[in-house]
Amino acid sequence: MQPIVAIVADTREFDNEDWHCVPDQYMTALTKVANVLPIFIPALGSFVDHDALLDRVDGVMMTGSKANVHPSYYGQEPDERFEPYDLRRDETSLPLIQAAVEKGVPILALCRGIQELNVAFGGTIRPMIHEEKGSLDHRAADVLDRDKQFEINQDVTATKGGCIEEILGPEFRTNSLHSQAIAHISPRLVVEATASDGTIEAVSVKDAKAFAVGVQWHPEYWSETDSTSRKLFETFGNAVRQRVLG
Repeated sequence: MQPIVAIVADTREFDNEDWHCVPDQYMTALTKVANVLPIFIPALGSFVDHDALLDRVDGVMMTGSKANVHPSYYGQEPDERFEPYDLRRDETSLPLIQAAVEKGVPILALCRGIQELNVAFGGTIRPMIHEEKGSLDHRAADVLDRDKQFEINQDVTATKGGCIEEILGPEFRTNSLHSQAIAHISPRLVVEATASDGTIEAVSVKDAKAFAVGVQWHPEYWSETDSTSRKLFETFGNAVRQRVLG
């Protein structure tokens, strides 16, 4: 049986209607590279029975998003500069992350997902890192060409002896499309990789019973053609299958 991976949907408004949706690039990477079946979970907050859901799926992935985690979840005031927000996704994803880690369900968290992972366990967010002295501008190129936006152009160094080094090697290159990043890291997380300016690029959950990794970049976009991106999705897929096999 093909393993099933749950993805929490974003909420969007199209044609004056509210939609729950997931970008195709995440679904494609899970299907073609991780070799699992993705299903998306509507962002219904407390109406989602997380324990029942996790009894029926084999893994969880948190995607990137145009929306940022609401600052109230990490002790800061909302600011229109940090918008847009997606409170319905926050209300769904944060408790789901906690439950998945506690139940030993493999989890992969990408871009916004790594920030959700950190906030879910008590960490905080740097809201506008490109405005900080000494920080690189990690935002995507302001162009319409999607390949240019997701261009692999950033050097990343893995923490020696960590799981990311084991999967991807000591140094590798990624893309970078974010304006926010981890500030104070949760005590439950371990830094697995950093950019040249010290920005946290990957973490793992130190006491997790299964694969529980977050990365700040977007491996899904190049998962079929870039070896670094492919290895991450293959490793996640293997972790999901291991859970199925028990």
